[in-house]
Amino acid sequence: MTERAHLAVVGAGPAGLAGALAAAERGVRVTLVDAAEQAGGQFYRQPARPLGARRPKALHHQWHTWERLRDGLERHVSSGRITHLTDHHVWSVQRAPGPSFAVHALLGPAQEEGVTVRADAVLLATGGYERVLPFPGWTLPGVVTAGGAQAMLKGGLVLPGRTVVVAGTGPLLLPVATGLAAAGARVAALVESAGPAALLRHAPALAAQPAKLAEGAWYAGRLARHKVRVLTGHTVLEAHGTDRLEAVSVAALRRDGRIRPGSAHRVPCDTLAVGHGMLAHTDLAGTLGCTLAGTEGTAVRADDEQRTDVPGVWAAGETTGIGGAALALAEGHIAGRSIAARLDGRAPDPRSWAAAARSRSRLRRFFTALDAAYGPPAGWAERLTGDTVVCRCEEVTAGTVRTAADALGAGDLRTVKLLTRAGMGWCQGRMCAPAVAGLTGCPLTADRRPFARPVPLGVLAGLPDA
Repeated sequence: MTERAHLAVVGAGPAGLAGALAAAERGVRVTLVDAAEQAGGQFYRQPARPLGARRPKALHHQWHTWERLRDGLERHVSSGRITHLTDHHVWSVQRAPGPSFAVHALLGPAQEEGVTVRADAVLLATGGYERVLPFPGWTLPGVVTAGGAQAMLKGGLVLPGRTVVVAGTGPLLLPVATGLAAAGARVAALVESAGPAALLRHAPALAAQPAKLAEGAWYAGRLARHKVRVLTGHTVLEAHGTDRLEAVSVAALRRDGRIRPGSAHRVPCDTLAVGHGMLAHTDLAGTLGCTLAGTEGTAVRADDEQRTDVPGVWAAGETTGIGGAALALAEGHIAGRSIAARLDGRAPDPRSWAAAARSRSRLRRFFTALDAAYGPPAGWAERLTGDTVVCRCEEVTAGTVRTAADALGAGDLRTVKLLTRAGMGWCQGRMCAPAVAGLTGCPLTADRRPFARPVPLGVLAGLPDA
């Protein structure tokens, strides 16, 4: 009896779940590998089971979609079509003889035990991570990322603080501010650097998605209900405090993105949740040799079937470009159907995913316009003092980075890293690379690393030869 084709899906967020379900429904044996203890990713992050949350749906506004995905996963796990590996931290995906793939992961919280999953094809649904731009005082206790604040609330049912300022730019700020306010925090202000004019410039593309506009209006109503002060066209200049955050300085921006003189004022708070958009996770794709594309060369290029240019590797969701859960679901569904056909030796019929393809096209246009409207404010790098820490891992300051570019002639991120150690720490530049690029004028490019996370030498020594 011929064994069924085997697909490894890396990531159990919206794209990974949609892809796994679509492939399993068409006879593919699927192993779903994810670092979290429960499926859902960041968007559908669930409270830890021991917390006994009575109303977890209060933390989500697309609960019915999550229920459908969750029930589908449970059904396929029970039938043996899907194997769900939780708490598995993938550090590399390698092509192996066959052709096949070896997905290498570290098991458990300690991440000291190695596990290898072999598969005939791989779907990369590794999601994205936040872009955080530094400013004086951003390393104070009490300053967290916007997504980090949301993860604390969704996964731990805890508030990051009592009085919160949510700041930065991008649509993520809306659910973060409304979620914190609904959970009992006093949101002193929502500080958004994009102004109404930026949205009006892209009005036709944005208006083509009325459901998204309605969602934005819903968030606006929630903010008004909780009496959250919304400051559009503003930015955080500095975080103040000694042992922890006590206040932030906020100022209005002119149309050119510079600070409007005389507009700076302080907002008392004990927590600042800040973020400036998202970037795609491409470490595993880069190691496999997948071509990276996107506006900054930091997203995985995929065709109409969500195939990368590496045979046997598909990609879907935020790893192909930031676009939210609905776009991730559409891409994952298309990828799962394509994989099932290709592994069966058939050319897939695009008509079978026509609805998902139409949704994908509309949402891509919408998020392209949204990304243009919500860019970081001009001149943010000029406002960094010389002693502002840019690379937290290696404690490299803005002054040191500027010296590397201006006095020592560094013209790319790798050279800046060699001269300053910025990006050599635990995060390997994932957090500081956008800031270093902005300070130096170097293009922001994704590094190709052999490992996506630190790996114990014992695990490397124990790998099979093939």
